[in-house]
Amino acid sequence: QVQLVESGGGLVQAGGSLRLSCVVTGGGFRWYTVGWFRQAPGKEREFVAAIRSVGTTDYTDSVKDRFTISRDNAKNTVYLQMNGLKPEDTAVYYCARGTPQTTSVPSLYDYWGQGTQITVSS
Repeated sequence: QVQLVESGGGLVQAGGSLRLSCVVTGGGFRWYTVGWFRQAPGKEREFVAAIRSVGTTDYTDSVKDRFTISRDNAKNTVYLQMNGLKPEDTAVYYCARGTPQTTSVPSLYDYWGQGTQITVSS
């Protein structure tokens, strides 16, 4: 059974940093794309970043140059290093596993974690 567990969320001041982790169990980690999405209250879930099995990455424009996604296949873990956090980054952050042709489309991912809350105060 595939499971994804996020950790690393919390409360941080604007300009601060956090690192999220997503541990994926259930086998075959190295062959899948893992994406990070976020959802703020009253808004739709939006794409943040993704890393493919070969290590290539995608980012939404609003987080480029601030966030970095990486993976450690030995630990079945994907990380999201978030620097220069802004109040508009406040949301629940989810990781997801799949083989999407387009990494920014949530419906193309098969498994999701429960999410971790990020709150950025101004």
